[in-house]
Amino acid sequence: MTRFGCMALFFCATASALGAAVCEEITHDGAQYTICEIDAVTQQLDLFLRDDAGEIFGQFTSVDRALSERGEKLVFAMNAGMYHDDRSPVGHYVENGEEIMRVIPNAGPGNFGLLPNGVLCVREGRTDVFETLTYIDEAPACKHATQSGPMLVINGALHPRFLADGTSLNIRNGVGTSADGQRVVFAISDQPVNFHSFGTLFRDYIDVPNALYFDGKVSRLYAPDLGRRDFGFALGPIIGVVEPAD
Repeated sequence: MTRFGCMALFFCATASALGAAVCEEITHDGAQYTICEIDAVTQQLDLFLRDDAGEIFGQFTSVDRALSERGEKLVFAMNAGMYHDDRSPVGHYVENGEEIMRVIPNAGPGNFGLLPNGVLCVREGRTDVFETLTYIDEAPACKHATQSGPMLVINGALHPRFLADGTSLNIRNGVGTSADGQRVVFAISDQPVNFHSFGTLFRDYIDVPNALYFDGKVSRLYAPDLGRRDFGFALGPIIGVVEPAD
């Protein structure tokens, strides 16, 4: 078991008791990252794109304000997949059971089209990263789903196109899930890294069989317990943990 896996036993118990995501700053292979673990059984993980008026949320603070109007609050969030200039999702997107964007199964330009890509699927009591064609075959009934790419880890193996000496360096963020769908681990690099380094973080340190890349350059994190409320250009899809307001 990895060091993070051992620590997660304690952290998950603490997170369940407190109802909040547990985040920590770590170092892997000489690079610094922030990792946040969610218990899919006990914590509410939701996707957010537009408010009740149809306007793009764009920022974590906008999501939190909307939640406060119904007696809830945002305790963790991260940008959750690539988007067009109008902030609409590039790939498959489901929110509260409604499909906003269909699945894109074919290759294409950019990181999204670097197959295999994948889908994060949030269901009652579990959350899973699926390779896209597997997702299409299994057709899970997701409450929330967001497609992005490339996959970082596929059934325990790194994406075959990743190079250890890759020269494309960016701030990157993504998510990995355990085989039973109960551990959901989000990560963001705190310095520019390549895909290979980011993939090995999920495979070797976080120790999950499947992990999905969300984005680079615009990667952001909302983790108030760490003093992180990242702000910048408006985002597209946002994923976050919601709990009742105090």
